Amino acid sequence: MSKKRILITRRLPEAVEARARAAYDVVQHADDRQMGIDEVLETAKSVDALLITLNEKCRKDVIDRMPENIKIISTFSIGFDHLDLEACKARGIAVGNAPHGVTVATAEIAMLLLLGSARRASEGEHMIRTRSWPGWAPLQLVGQRLDGKKLGIYGFGKIGQALAQRARGFDMEIHYYDIYRQPADKGKGAIYHETLDSLLSVSQFFSINAPSTPETRYFFNKDVIAKLPQGAIVVNTARGDLVNDEDMIAALKSGRLAYAGLDVFAGEPKIHEGYYDLPNTFLFPHLGSAAIEARNQMGFEALDNIDAAFAGKDMPFKLA
Repeated sequence: MSKKRILITRRLPEAVEARARAAYDVVQHADDRQMGIDEVLETAKSVDALLITLNEKCRKDVIDRMPENIKIISTFSIGFDHLDLEACKARGIAVGNAPHGVTVATAEIAMLLLLGSARRASEGEHMIRTRSWPGWAPLQLVGQRLDGKKLGIYGFGKIGQALAQRARGFDMEIHYYDIYRQPADKGKGAIYHETLDSLLSVSQFFSINAPSTPETRYFFNKDVIAKLPQGAIVVNTARGDLVNDEDMIAALKSGRLAYAGLDVFAGEPKIHEGYYDLPNTFLFPHLGSAAIEARNQMGFEALDNIDAAFAGKDMPFKLA
């Protein structure tokens, strides 16, 4: 029996590609060149399933143009805001994601951003790399400790809970808001807030861990910032479009926010120009899941979806 053909839009870790090639006839660019949507749609005519990444924006107009032979799409990501699930359902396309591999890796990056922001790490590294360090001084780059500080987590799913677990190791007091209140065993002492406003009022540190939805997009604006304690530190490892960049940058410039640690940006890789010259920012190029253990698991979960769909079963990580 001939192998099914699948399109993988980007290069993936060696172990993931080896598993894919063992089971399928894989179509992909050897040089990891980003595929444009038109190229994806054209290539899709000759394959049986798509394994895409968050770079391939499959909105309704794209799904409506998808060849009739495509009934399986699996995304190498936990997020699915790049996919129009309703359009996929209307076309009878099964869609799955890779929800578990990112949890620990992203929580670690959030913790790194909290630490780096609190201790002004980017300013210190800049001083070294630009050969501008004059030597130790009592008031040089004085930041703050984490212990005893209140960490507010907006979005208390798997990643939010994993961040809480790590922050407890730094003796932070954990608070959270989510549309679902977690049972005590998952909350593990975290203090639940009935409203976002209540959470904001106590959050000396504020971590954004919510999904990108019509309700959350650009929620972090000047009105939300005004409800945080003066000089709060904010980190975002969720999605860039949860933040109003103009309002964030203005608050950082004025000192209303002391620091921001950001791993994701609206419109990435083209980010708001205002961030580049802000010294009180700790900026990463979307490193949340960039650990080999995480990327391997993401790839295996994406392939699990395709395997199941070809076998006539429900995807284990089904979205549509």
